Amino acid sequence: MFTNSQIESFYEEGYIQIRGAVPKVMVDAARKAINRSIGAVGLGTDDLENFKVGSYCDELKSDPVMTDLYNRTPVMTAAEQLIGKGKVLPVWNVQMAMRFPTIIDEDVPEPRGHLDGLGSGRNGQAKGQYSRGFTAFAVIYLADVPDINYGNFTVWPKSHRLLEGHFKMNGHEVLTDGTPRVDLPEPPVQVTGEAGDAVIAHHQILHTGGPNASADIRYAVITRLKHVECDGVGKDAYTDIWREWDGVREFIMKSDASVGSEE
Repeated sequence: MFTNSQIESFYEEGYIQIRGAVPKVMVDAARKAINRSIGAVGLGTDDLENFKVGSYCDELKSDPVMTDLYNRTPVMTAAEQLIGKGKVLPVWNVQMAMRFPTIIDEDVPEPRGHLDGLGSGRNGQAKGQYSRGFTAFAVIYLADVPDINYGNFTVWPKSHRLLEGHFKMNGHEVLTDGTPRVDLPEPPVQVTGEAGDAVIAHHQILHTGGPNASADIRYAVITRLKHVECDGVGKDAYTDIWREWDGVREFIMKSDASVGSEE
């Protein structure tokens, strides 16, 4: 599926977009289920202040109409090419990630990135605690995201590698203070795309959901893919970011061997 140049781009940038990864019939079925849930069920939590983003469509998170978007499409094939054949656990839970229009007349704020798994005291995890419980993000757009400021999935390219170096130098324990605020190598990229496009991103890339100044809801689903040994590797992956990426490591070794043979 991926060419060598695409794998190299993922290695360098920390994310890759897969155009048309999910068939329209599956995208439409998922979006229909979400819209029905919003209308018929509505918000599904008693703690809306802290969990509003994830409080819609909770009853759908394990429904095949959502999990099949990953398990029965080229998204899983793509993930296995990067992480390793048979090394990616099946997807059992999906987050329905709608971003509603929030910007009316005010200026659009600059996006602010973060890492997942860091406790804030308001996200179900105590402040100062942190964990590394997945290998990769997999985001699927369920409606077109044609321009920036549409609630785009937003990444900071190359931040995964910069943070690896930061943690090697300072220890990953600095995460007890939250996401490190370091000088980043590149500005954020708000990923545009069409319904059915997918994005696979490294667990250590800074990311966020961008501002939505459009007239439309940003429809997407997100899951966190896990290598079969993810729980055992745990926090070691903060300073060994390709530990769970067999396909990427194989590409790196072949590239190094090719360079060596030319010298």
